[in-house]
This record gives sequence, C-alpha cells and structure tokens, in this order.
Amino acid sequence: MRWALFIGSLAVALLIGVWALQVPSPRGSDAPAAQFSAARAMTDVRVIGVRPHPVGSADHTRVRDYLFGRMGALGLNPALQAGAMSPEAVTRLARWGGDPAAANNQAVNIVGVLPGADPSAAMVLMMAHYDSAWDSPGAADDGAGVAAVLEAARAIRARGGADRTLVVLLTDSEELNLDGARIFFSEHPLRDRIGAVVNLEARGGGGRAMMFETGRGNAETIDLFTGAARRADGGATSTSLSIFVYETMPNGTDFTIPKNRGVGGVNFAFIGRPSQYHSATATPENLDQGALQHIGSQALETTDALLRAETLPTAGRNAVYGDYLGRIFIVHSASLGWTLLAITAALGAFAAWGARHATRLSVADVGRGMLSGVWLLATGVVVSHGVRVLAGPLAARAESADTYYTLLRRLPWMEAGASLAVLAVALAALAGRAALGPRLLSGVIVAGVAASIALGGFDPVVMGAGILAIALSLWSQSAPRTVWGGWLGLIALIFLLGCAAQGAAPEAASILVWPGLVAALAAAICALVGARLEGWRPMVPAAIATVLGGAWIVTLAHPVFLGVGMDLPGVLALMALLVLLFVRPLAPNGKATLAAGAAVCLILACGLSMTARFAEPAPPPSIDGPT
Repeated sequence: MRWALFIGSLAVALLIGVWALQVPSPRGSDAPAAQFSAARAMTDVRVIGVRPHPVGSADHTRVRDYLFGRMGALGLNPALQAGAMSPEAVTRLARWGGDPAAANNQAVNIVGVLPGADPSAAMVLMMAHYDSAWDSPGAADDGAGVAAVLEAARAIRARGGADRTLVVLLTDSEELNLDGARIFFSEHPLRDRIGAVVNLEARGGGGRAMMFETGRGNAETIDLFTGAARRADGGATSTSLSIFVYETMPNGTDFTIPKNRGVGGVNFAFIGRPSQYHSATATPENLDQGALQHIGSQALETTDALLRAETLPTAGRNAVYGDYLGRIFIVHSASLGWTLLAITAALGAFAAWGARHATRLSVADVGRGMLSGVWLLATGVVVSHGVRVLAGPLAARAESADTYYTLLRRLPWMEAGASLAVLAVALAALAGRAALGPRLLSGVIVAGVAASIALGGFDPVVMGAGILAIALSLWSQSAPRTVWGGWLGLIALIFLLGCAAQGAAPEAASILVWPGLVAALAAAICALVGARLEGWRPMVPAAIATVLGGAWIVTLAHPVFLGVGMDLPGVLALMALLVLLFVRPLAPNGKATLAAGAAVCLILACGLSMTARFAEPAPPPSIDGPT
C-alpha cells in the first residue's frame, strides 16, 4: 500500500504540475474584437520577424516604417522620437559588425497615443522594443511583444473609451543599451504624465509568460494585477520570490528605466524554448503561439484594468504573493508570515505530542531528521552541480557570446540531468545512508566536488557543501531511526529556514513558509487519525499534501531552473527537500529498491548531461557577435 501511495501521489503531482505549466490555446482570427487573438498578432510577427533587424540595418528601417503605419491604422496617431545613442550602444553595435553612422548614431522610438476621456489623469504606457539582436529575426525577442502590444491596443479600443490615456511606446536600441526607453523617459514631453507601465519581453521562444518584475512597493499593483489575471487566458504565473530574485540580479530591460524613476507597473516575459534566444532560429514559424496568447492576454487585461482604475497603484509596502497552478493567487502582507510560522509551530508540536504518545518519539530523533534534511541539501547541491558541469561551463565563465547561446541550447539537457541528480539524492535519503554505505556516498560526493572544480572552477559553496555532506555521510548517528523522526525533522528544518527567510527577506520566504504550513497540517491530521502510521488511512493526509504541494513545487521548479539553474543547479535540491517534506511518511520499506533507483537516476543524469555536448556542439570560437 505504501508503494502505491508513494508512487501514485508523486505521479499525480507531476501530472498536475506539467498540466499547469502548459500555455493556453491561441485564439483564432475570428475571436471577439474585445479579446486578444494570437492569430491576429501573428500577422505582425510574420512581418517583423522575417529577417534580423538590428539598429542601423535596412530591415530595421523597414520594420520601423511598417510599425508606424500599423499604429496609424489603429488610430494611435504615431510620431517618431529620435535621440542620441549612448556610447555603450555605439560600441556594442560596432562590435557586432554594424555601422552606427548608418543609424545617424540615433535610436528612434515610435510613440502612439489613444486619448482617454480625462486628459488630466495619469497615463498608462504599454512598451516593447522593435529592434532585434544582430543575427536573430527576433520573432520572439521582441517581435512577439510588439505584436502583442498592437493587438492589445486594438482590443482596448474595441472595448470602448477609458478615462485614462493609453500611450504605446515601441522602443529602439533595447538590445544595445536600453537607449530607447532612456530617451523617452528623459526627453519626451509625456514622460512625467506616465503613472504605470506594462512592458513585454522574451528570453526564449515559448512557455508560459511570467510577470516577473514590478515597481517597488508593489502591494497595490499586485492587488490590481491578480484581479486582472483572473480574466487572462490560461491564468497568470507570478510570485514575489521571482520579483525579489530579479531585484538582486544585474539584468535589465526597458522596464528598468521607469522603475528607477519611481514609476510602477508590471514586466512580462516568457523564457521557454531557450534555444531561440538571440538565435537565427527565432523565426515566426518557430514561435510558440500559445506563449504569444498568454503574454498578450495578460498584458491586455492588466493594461485595461489600469486604464479604467479610479486611481493608479502607488508605492507602499511590498506584498507576499504567489500563484497556485496559474489559476489561484494567494496574497498577504509580509507580517502575516510570522503568524503562519506560529501556526506551523503549533501544528508541528501537536503532531510531535501525538507521535510521542503513540511511538515514544524522542527529541533526538527529530534532530536526526533535521540533519537528514541538511544532508539532502548539501549533497543535492554537490551532485547537481557536478552533473551540471558535465554539460559545459557555467554561464558566468563563458568565454564568448557564442558559448553562452550554446549553453542556452543545452539548457533542457541540463534541467533533465540536474533533476535526475537531485531525484537520486532524494531516493538515497529515503533509503537511508546505511543502505548505500558511507564510503560509497562519500565517494560520490568527492566525485561531484572534483567534477565541479575541474570543469566549472572553484566554488566555495560547493566545497563547503561537500565537506558537510561527507561529514554527515560518515556519521552514522545522524540518520533518523523512525518515520516520525524523519518527517518532523524535515518540518522543523523548513520551519527554522522559514524563520530566517522571514526575518531577512519576507517576500521570498513564502517558498518555505507555505510548504511548511501544509506539511505541519498534514502531520497533525495524521497524528490525530492514527499516530502509529499503520494502514492506509493515516497516510491519506500525507498523500493529499504530496499531490497538492508537489504539483506547486513542479510549477515553481521549472521556471526557476530556466531562470537561474544554468549557474545555480543546486536550487533543485531545495525543491527536492520541499517535495520530501510531504512524501517522507509515505516512503516504502524497500530500501534496496530505493537505493537501486538512486543509482540508476544518477547514472542517467550523468549520461543526459554529457549528451548535451554532442547534441548541441559548441561553435568555432568567434570574437564577434552579441554579448
């Protein structure tokens, strides 16, 4: 029965998670006029993305003239705004092989206006960039964004007048140095009238579009966005964790410019099909039309809500929020996290009380359960990193832009390899370190550290994790001896990590606080139903938690890996720990089978990662090309 519950709940969680990661079906050209249609937007994509159109090229002028005409046909009264290119942009264009003089050393924006009923009200800006990278047709980056902006503007006009004025800004020279956005927000007469911005971007050619960035102090923005998201095709994907992480990264888009001026708003992008990023394969034919439907529908509904809002969102506190399977949003204040942690502690204490009376659970065994979670994290970081570097160097150590884009093409192989690597570690944790032997485990960890250093360079985090993992592998007393000890130990570990995250960065703490609460609730119910965990009835709460919580982790793990996993594959170790938080009491007694499964997964992980080098070979060294 345990095998059935164990495999069945994990399989259902995976299926639900994969389903939730799908894009909506694209609407056809016969969709209602007030709705977003990917088919209608594709008409523009096919013109924009037929050939590369970097700044200064003949095709850049062709695309600009076409878009100017399209905006005029939409009643947006377009105008061109030219401004000097930055020295950084001139240098980059010259390095690509372009001629800045051919563009008169200028970036040229296309600005359109759809007047609202109240000319004194703060305006709403929809923005995307129309220039492409040097060798890419740019159907996704950012032809899809431009086409989505035009289709959304058409649908907004079809819905009838709004009080606020809509400004449509198609920026130039984003790929070079965000020059177009900088020129608009420093020189255009409307720059100080903009009260909110909706920006569309892409780093790939498909997948669900995520709202990954807002202005600072976003609580009111999130309230408006989550309301609008309910009307978007396919729902919405967004979490305060992504916004917190992106805030700490050096990356920038056009949205960076108004954000740094204190203007609020939202930034959308899809990052699936990473091989198409700045690639010759980023053609209209290869663009995921479901992704276009998803980003366009969200942009339409969010912009429409802003245009019709009585007051635009203002900067205040940051919200803690996240979507569940792209359909439901949980939003609360940062301070509520402490209350949720207190409830988790109370539920965990009740479960421990019930387990102690039924099974004589000891505090020491809970402590050993915590150490098993630490072992999983440390070993998962080492093994996933060691497997990852088999596919190629870290992006931070890429010697050229060509190498970086090759790594992007290998990213699906990296994700499969790293996922199997952490699955191997999780199965080893469930089997028990004694089942595999401390020497064998230590050997695997040493091999992981050695591979990381040899192929990826010295990393103090990986080295420290390796030392900790070996120490715990060799210390036989660190393994839990009971199911309750292992389960409550993991809950206690996540609780402590959640407290630390809540104190340091409450916007990011939800990834620990929410799963910890669900697992503690399941443990409390199990203790109430049958604390001895005998038979199938006491296992049902854990199975339900595995399905519900595991599906959420799947929808979180995939975009997280696409975003940062190329250099930080160890993030999947945390995801594995969170899944183990739910499934731990369902683990069957077949330790040999679990250990064998771990070995098979690790071998497959290494094979898949190394295959990436042959499936996507590195191009000849080149000193040119985009960076």
